[in-house]
Amino acid sequence: MPESADRRSGLPAEPGVRFGFGLINCQRLSTETRSDVELYAEAIALAQHVEARGFHSVWLTEHHFFDDSYLPAMLPLAAAIGARTSTIRIGTGVLLAPLYHPIRLAEDAATTDLIAGGRLILGLGAGWMEREFETLEIDYEGRHRALGGTIAALRTAWGPYSQSPVTPKPAQRGGPPIWIGAGSETALRRAGRVADGYLGNYYAGPEEFGRKVDIVLEEVDRRGARDAFDVGFQLPVAALPSGAWEAVRESVHHVLYKYDQHDRRTIAADGSILPPPPLDAESERERRSRGLFGTPAEVADGIARYVEAARGRLLFVARMYWPGIDPGLQRELIDVFAAEVMPRFR
Repeated sequence: MPESADRRSGLPAEPGVRFGFGLINCQRLSTETRSDVELYAEAIALAQHVEARGFHSVWLTEHHFFDDSYLPAMLPLAAAIGARTSTIRIGTGVLLAPLYHPIRLAEDAATTDLIAGGRLILGLGAGWMEREFETLEIDYEGRHRALGGTIAALRTAWGPYSQSPVTPKPAQRGGPPIWIGAGSETALRRAGRVADGYLGNYYAGPEEFGRKVDIVLEEVDRRGARDAFDVGFQLPVAALPSGAWEAVRESVHHVLYKYDQHDRRTIAADGSILPPPPLDAESERERRSRGLFGTPAEVADGIARYVEAARGRLLFVARMYWPGIDPGLQRELIDVFAAEVMPRFR
């Protein structure tokens, strides 16, 4: 069982810098020719590939009602990856907790953890896309309160002496580590008070990320849990000897456009995938500023700034699952990162 499997018994968080791969979402570009069956098979194969390349974890992401088939159900795919791998941890980055019944989530996460042999990291978030809540008829304004209630319910359901009807229990004693994705100060402090880890995202540069880490760790220190708390950060990445940005620019543009436009209901009348508008010089600069795209040395230098911001202990999730690119290029990006970026932090 992985070192972090017994987190709530007091074992320390894993030290140094570790690397995750993500965020698998099985999106389709308007030019995609592969079927959804093929895309999901490829997602599982990529998880096996990154495990073989020495990554600490593979991370999935969830959203609902995108026209490009964005992954809506992470735990089934996480369980499939768990069944086809043996050592790599599997993280949800993040599961939108208010959209789930807490007890059903406790059952599904426990089953997934059992299939994976105790390798699930359950990243949770409150959500931010109103349309998802509206379509599922769930209170949007109460989402932060619902997240707190879900975490409490999971802890109770997975407890060794719990009277909860949830059985079987997860493989990890006390349940999978719960991480929280958060941005506001209130949410950051909640993460520090009740979670096992905090997952930041690319909307924060190194300095802002450092400020958020400080807020989280202030609350962690109040409960004396610094040695048992993890900090993670996910950022779009592509590292190649040359042409890294050009290799992924259309995919990056598509992914960010769909985030930006989702609540505006930009869905083609015929049900087809609505492509983003062409990039101009200004929008291309904006897209490129959202991540690290360059040579392995340039990317490593950028990552080092986030490691410093995290006070030297960080799980860096390299967001280099790029929908629509050639599978051979996808593996090349993974291989170059594993061979030429990751060793710089050992």
